[in-house]
Order: sequence, then structure tokens, then C-alpha cells
Amino acid sequence: MKQRPLRTTVVGSYPLPAWLEFASQHLEAFGETDRAELFDDAVTAALHDQVGAGLDVVTDGEQTRLDFNLSFYGYLEGIEREAASPRRFGPPGHDQRSQHAITGELRAPKGLGIVAEFDRLQRLAPAGRTLKASVPGPYTLSGRLVPAGRYADRYAVTEALLPFVRAELEALVTAGCHEICLDEPSMSCYAHRDDPRRFVEILNRTVAPVVGRCRLSTHLCFGNYKARAVAPRRYAPLFPAFLEAAVDEIHVEMASREFAELGVIGAIAAVKDVAVGIVDVKNYWIEPPEEVAERVRRCLRHAPPERLSLAPDCGLSQTARWAARAKLQNLVAGVALFVVRRFARDARA
Repeated sequence: MKQRPLRTTVVGSYPLPAWLEFASQHLEAFGETDRAELFDDAVTAALHDQVGAGLDVVTDGEQTRLDFNLSFYGYLEGIEREAASPRRFGPPGHDQRSQHAITGELRAPKGLGIVAEFDRLQRLAPAGRTLKASVPGPYTLSGRLVPAGRYADRYAVTEALLPFVRAELEALVTAGCHEICLDEPSMSCYAHRDDPRRFVEILNRTVAPVVGRCRLSTHLCFGNYKARAVAPRRYAPLFPAFLEAAVDEIHVEMASREFAELGVIGAIAAVKDVAVGIVDVKNYWIEPPEEVAERVRRCLRHAPPERLSLAPDCGLSQTARWAARAKLQNLVAGVALFVVRRFARDARA
């Protein structure tokens, strides 16, 4: 189990500052030292907001995962990266995301770059917070690669990527990372049409070398590109299969779904910890602390406090920074309000 009940955490991503968005389009204008300073400053800004909100668990905000030379696909050999989005006009959606052609054997001779991200996070983070690294799972990572040649379908691509992700997990643990989220939202997006037991088997093989060596979680949601889902938003197809996932904690989104299927957290909590998304990253209504406290109370009807973590529904990268900051502040304040009220109630009893 985790170290404390009702801890507050995040999935991984955080909004990029406007200046970083601009700079990422002109990286060639910067020198190597300039870029290092740029990324340090961005991670420091993300940490400032998370620590200022009072979160128990913080990340680097995935500030250096730019779709240029620092994207995950930029670390892969054997692909030809699509330079431009296939759709430039119209409503934003998943068909605006680039896909990359496979041109040869997939290789990642330099890893996926996440260890360097964690080293930076360790160097910049203040003491007293648990640090978490977020790693894309091989099935999710395969989604933007077009199967070709020896890789006949998405599962074949997944199998080729699995050793790279597994090696990254091992390297993170060696680097001193004690908490890792294997981010596999594509599994929850497509469990309604594929065998969830196959997904669990893939996930378990991926994390096998680090099970018991760090705290592992997995994030299961329904997509959040431009705050739009990409699948039927139902957890029923994933369970009970995903109760066999070799992780310590499963994170599920609830706030954007009006807490539908909230009972699933009870099934999860019977065998492992559960992180519940209780603030909606797709909504610009900032949930007040009183509402957050009520949501915590609802969750505790299904899961005991020692099994429960509270979080946003998903990563915050698609949310404006002012809203992300306010939502995190109210998340922490709402959990604290609930604890104070319960302590006062217990004292009166």
C-alpha cells in the first residue's frame, strides 16, 4: 500500500508555459546550453505550481516531451516521421495527430529519454515530495506508428516496442525512481473491442522486471487530446481482467463522467490501491473545495482511505495553466477540508 491515506497525486503532464510553446517552434535558434536552461526553467515552473498547491506526489509535468527532437518517436530508429498534421483546419480531434511510417527495424539505441527527465526532476524538486515518472506503455506508444513490413499489425508493433519500454523502466529504477506510472490509456480506449486479458498480459510483461522494486501504477482513461475522448467511456469492459494487472495502483477518471461506475473503485481497492480522478480536466469550472470534499466522501463509500489517492481525471497538458493551477489547489484544499471535517465529527462522537 501507499505511505499515507488520501494522498493527492497527478497523472504526469502539466500545461506548457506559453514561452515554452513558442520556443519549441524555434529550438534551432537556441544553443545546447540555452535549451538546457529552457527545460530547467519549464520544469521549475511546473514544480512551482504543483508544490504550491500542496500535492503529495509531483512530476516534471512532462515539460520536455515536445513533438520535435524530444518526442518519444524522435528516439526511435526505423521510422519516417510525418512532419505535418494530416488535418490543419476544422474542429480539433484525433485525426489531426501525425502518424509515422515504419521503414525498417524498430530500434531505440539511446532509450526513450525518460531517465534524463527524471534526473532533471530529482535535481530541481524540493525535498519532501514523492517524485513520479510517467512512461507511455508499448500499446499506447504503438498507436501512432503505421504497421508495415515485418510489423503486420498494431500488436506486432507493440511487441517490438515492449523491450524499449521495459528497459526504460529498469533504467529509471536504477536511477533512483521509486514511483512510476505506466501510462496505457489506449488499453481502456479499445478494451470494448479487443480482449482485455491480452492487454493485461502485455502490461504485466512490460513491468515484470521492476515489480517489487518500485511503486507501480497504471493510468486508464478514454483519451484527452484537445479535451476530447476517443472511446466509449465505460470501465466495464476492462474488469475484472485488469484486477490482475501487476501494479500497485490503478488510476481511473470519474469526474468527467459524473462518477458513473464509481463502484469499480471498490473492486480495485479489494486487491490494490486506487487513484480516483475527482477534478475534471476537460471542464473550465473550477471545483470548489466543498465540492471536492463531497466527492472524497462519495469515494470512501467504496474504498477505504488507506487504499485511496485523489487526482485529476487525466494529465493536465490540455488544460490552460491558470485552470490547472486552480484545480490542483482546490483538489488539495478539498481533501484537507474533508479530513478536518471528519476529524471534528469523530471528536464529537
